[in-house]
Amino acid sequence: MKKLWALALASRASSRAHTVGPASGPDHSRHTGRRIMLPDDANVAGNVHGGTILKMIEEAGAIISTRHCNSKHRESCVAALARVERTDFLSPMNIGEVAHVSAEITYTSKHSVEVQVTVTSENIITGVKKVTNKATLWYVPLSLSNVERVLEVPPLVYVRKDQEVEGRKRYEAQKLERMETTWKTSDTIQPVLNTEPYTIGYSQSSLIHLLGPSDCSLQGFVHGGVTMKLMDEVAGIVAARHCKTNIVTASVDAINFHKKIKKGCVITISGRLTFTSNKSMEIEVLVDADPIVDHSAERFRAASAFFTYVSLSKDGKTLPVPPLLVETEEEKKRFEEGKARYLQMKAKRQAQLDAIPH
Repeated sequence: MKKLWALALASRASSRAHTVGPASGPDHSRHTGRRIMLPDDANVAGNVHGGTILKMIEEAGAIISTRHCNSKHRESCVAALARVERTDFLSPMNIGEVAHVSAEITYTSKHSVEVQVTVTSENIITGVKKVTNKATLWYVPLSLSNVERVLEVPPLVYVRKDQEVEGRKRYEAQKLERMETTWKTSDTIQPVLNTEPYTIGYSQSSLIHLLGPSDCSLQGFVHGGVTMKLMDEVAGIVAARHCKTNIVTASVDAINFHKKIKKGCVITISGRLTFTSNKSMEIEVLVDADPIVDHSAERFRAASAFFTYVSLSKDGKTLPVPPLLVETEEEKKRFEEGKARYLQMKAKRQAQLDAIPH
């Protein structure tokens, strides 16, 4: 936990170094919000659901990016979530604490907006504050008169030139990664019945949900935060089935939103274990949408991501994760791919820690 807190402080310093905003007039590049965490927000471990925090992050990003894209009085539009970069859960948030969500636009390309969000928990009794999450989200503006048309984004005014240069590097990197994940749109998670514990089929889970008005924007498309919350719920079920203990979200790999989902669609969120280390589990989650009210449209892949969970004892201490039993060649392949992602992120995290001045 001390290492994660050090990373949080380093990330906070990095965020301050990327302060941007319009030179004059109303500042549409920043947004802050807060709300108290209630019992309905709790998971079985007694902490706030990771999906609830992801939903708050997305809501802040949608507000700030939509405001910015409409700031120049051009054609009216709404900002749609396209991608969420890897997000680490640095510290648990508890019921009764106040969540402070701070969002800032840090880069704009011709057709996309980068939003960086920081979530801080506040114990209003003791006054203690902790950084719980930092996330980077990408949005695209869609015309309200034709939601299939992507509009141009008003340019952001940068305080320093290097902010624009660094932002462009992040933009090109995420664009390349999105292209590399297009193959996931054809992958599927088939129902598997396996009664042997610790196998992939034993813990694999699915959730089917009909998207109603409360899940969607005024334009009739599902909120990205709603989708992420459901993805986290399914991933949590998979993790709990495997460990048979309390579990908590540790991180979420990049979430890619491949296509918009309309109100009235039935979505199937499927999750399966791909890799386990001594103390963590990687769970692949795929979201498929079935437009049942439109007979001319076919089922399609809407979103995909990898979630990482840890197992907890009743007093909140980390427990060893039971090894995953892989059986087929395809399962072995996914396991090795997950192991490569795990080792890559472990090395990156260590490099960040080594770069922190002592």
